[in-house]
Order: sequence, then structure tokens, then C-alpha cells
Amino acid sequence: MTHRTFGLRNVPLLSRVGADRADVLRTDIDAAIEGWKDALLLRVDRRNQVLISGGQVVLGKASSLGTDRPPENAVFLGRLADGRHVWGIRSALEGPEDPDQPVEVLDLRRAGEIFDDVSAQLVATATALLNWHDRARFSAVDGGATKPAKGGWSRVDPVNGHEEFPRIDPAVICLVHDGFDRAVLARQTVWPERLFSILAGFVEAGESFETCVVREISEEIGITVTDVQYLGSQPWPFPRSLMVGFHAIGDPEQPFSFNDGEIAEAAWFTRAEIREALDQGDWSAADGDSRSRLLLPGSISIAREIIESWAALD
Repeated sequence: MTHRTFGLRNVPLLSRVGADRADVLRTDIDAAIEGWKDALLLRVDRRNQVLISGGQVVLGKASSLGTDRPPENAVFLGRLADGRHVWGIRSALEGPEDPDQPVEVLDLRRAGEIFDDVSAQLVATATALLNWHDRARFSAVDGGATKPAKGGWSRVDPVNGHEEFPRIDPAVICLVHDGFDRAVLARQTVWPERLFSILAGFVEAGESFETCVVREISEEIGITVTDVQYLGSQPWPFPRSLMVGFHAIGDPEQPFSFNDGEIAEAAWFTRAEIREALDQGDWSAADGDSRSRLLLPGSISIAREIIESWAALD
């Protein structure tokens, strides 16, 4: 029996390539100081919110900080096409120089779909790095205080020299389908009624992505999957995940078993039912007039792209 396969139709929104990450500049102190006078500054507040105007993140002048070099708490985000450096800091938000310029205050979850490529990359990177710094001020070795280094891309214990780097927690996310016209969607116990998505879970020590998919699906809904295939990945800095997307084949005749307590309900849905749900919008419609029995994640998540790509098959 030949099963239908598929790939992602679009690059996930938070995986888009924008600014040059210019990693060589992270350790070039002279270049950082030289570029600071023309550099731009991305302010991210304590709620991970930024200012947005016209689909772009608002970047201020780094010189507004009144320093002749990047401060210790700034993180280097990359270099724009015109050569200017961009740095990020945890700070209260400040409006653009033009008081008449319309702006919105949004976080990455709510604004990712309206960002241009450069803004999406800058905000995702700043959010991930600043979240890490907030939680990594002390060494995991001896509890000593650490200091930022390499443009905010590491922290160093000044006493023993131990260096730590931003931690990323890999997680798999998988669409289980029957190879034809049906796919599994599930609702976590902590989600309101009608909010469904595909299945996901963190990778354990000593485990491959593919093995994690098989284990997580079995733990969460009791289904044994085969033919696990990679689709794509997306940073998910809430606070520090990397979502790695897959699809896999499951048997609709195998009964569900919710073994780990995370899933409240799951069901097989036809492609037509999922297309109809996609047409209803996303989870935000739960507060509106939509009476759809099935509401799916928004476009900021790779889950949406995986579901849409499968649903688009003829």
C-alpha cells in the first residue's frame, strides 16, 4: 500500500532569513565599537513585547543610550543589508522619533504573521537571547555570578573562566495521518474546548528526533506510528525551544489511550473537516462568533503550516 507524503508549502514564519547574523562580529570588539555610532537598537520589554509599525519592528538609534560602545547587557542581533549593526536590550519601550508614526505594542506570538523577514528574525533572536540571559545569571557549575560575553552570545564566570552558551530545548511536533484522507488532532487538558492541534513533546537525553516522535505519540494518545518523516523546523523562544516538525503514519483502527495525562481528547478528522476548520481562522476565534467544533493554531506556529500543507493535498 502506497501512502501519500507531503512537504511544507512555505517556510515557517519564525524560520525566515532576514538580517545577516554576522557571527564574526560577536568577538570583534573594535568592530563593535566602530559600528556602535550608527547602530540600531531593538528594545524588548519584560513581557517580550516590541513596537511595530507598518509590519516592521521599530528600531531606535543605539546612540540614544548615551554610550560610546555597546553596554554589557546588549545582545548583538546581526547586520542589515546597508551594513548597520543591530543590538537588542531588555528595556522599557520608546516610541519612534516621529510622534505621528502609528505604532502597536505586540509580542512575537501576536505579531509574527505581520512581520517582514528581517523583523521576524531580529525579534525571534532577541527574545530567545534575552530570555536566556534573564535565567542564566549564575553558573551551573558552582553558582558563581556570570557576565555576558561575545556580544551576548555567551556568559563567562570571571573567576574560573567557565563559559556557557544559550540553551535550546529541542522538541518534536508531528502530524499523525493515515496516509490518505484522515489526520489526528488533539486537545491538551489545559486548553479550552474546541482548541486542537497536532502532537508535540520534548526530546529526552540520548534520544533521536524520530525516536522521540514514536515515543511521544505512544505516550500521549497510545498510537504506534511508522514512516516518520522530517518536514522542517522553527525557533520557538517561549522561552527557549526549537520545534522540529514531522509527519508519521498511524492506524485509525488502533484505539486511543491517553497515557500521560496531557491529552484530554483526540480524534481522526477528514481532510474536508480540517479544511473547513482552517477557513474558520485560528484559536483567536474562540472568543468570537465561530461555532466550529474545531479551532486550529495560528500561523505563527509551525503547527499551522504543517496542517495547512497536509490539508492542501488533492
